[in-house]
Amino acid sequence: MPHRFFIPPEWLTGGAVAIAGPQAHQIARVLRMRSGDHLVVLDDSGWEFEVHLLAVQPDLVRGEVVGRRLAGGEPHTRITLYQGMLKSDHFELVLQKGTELGIVEFVPLIAARTVALDRDAPGKKRARWQLIIQEAAEQSRRGRKPVLRSAMPFAQACEEASRSAGLKLLPWEEEDQTNLRGALRAAGAAGRETAVHLFVGPEGGFTRDEVDLARGSGLLPVTLGRRILRAETAGLVAAAAILYERGDLD
Repeated sequence: MPHRFFIPPEWLTGGAVAIAGPQAHQIARVLRMRSGDHLVVLDDSGWEFEVHLLAVQPDLVRGEVVGRRLAGGEPHTRITLYQGMLKSDHFELVLQKGTELGIVEFVPLIAARTVALDRDAPGKKRARWQLIIQEAAEQSRRGRKPVLRSAMPFAQACEEASRSAGLKLLPWEEEDQTNLRGALRAAGAAGRETAVHLFVGPEGGFTRDEVDLARGSGLLPVTLGRRILRAETAGLVAAAAILYERGDLD
């Protein structure tokens, strides 16, 4: 299977490709690829381009496009995950595995129980988080990199979701009436759109006041079952269940 690399669109000019920077170094020095080898480049448009390498140097790799096709790794269901801020390594796990699953957008969420240390992470770690997303998208054969939004206060996120089309779900450990499968099947029967806005709290979860605010904004609290999941697990489990129910894991 050819190696895959996201590149800036301007590196593709007609049928020619010029790859520089860390990607060129990886191709030449780490992967030890040579003229005549093939790889796949992606310009974040949903298309993928098969490239025949013509010249390989650590600072510049040149090739020609020999094939173009739509990437097959993008799900039909578009999940935006509003994830309550977590300790750095836990949040990075969510970004990596969420990208592999097929989440299309991440919004770091500042909630009442977000600890002060975590609130500063989005600005300081953004470049690292973008790289984690890109590498996970390449590995999982995505055609687009998920969008990483700026951190957002909980109330603002609820207001944004209320103005957006699609299903708005908030997994909550105290909900005991509506389960995730029931909510998805009811939405499917009503012919709702494919967008899903998924709200997951930080360590400690959402407060009751936040859940009341969410309800008032049109979010639906749901249970994920009798077991209590960690904050870094809940969003991934819910996203996988949503994609399975919608047929995106077929």
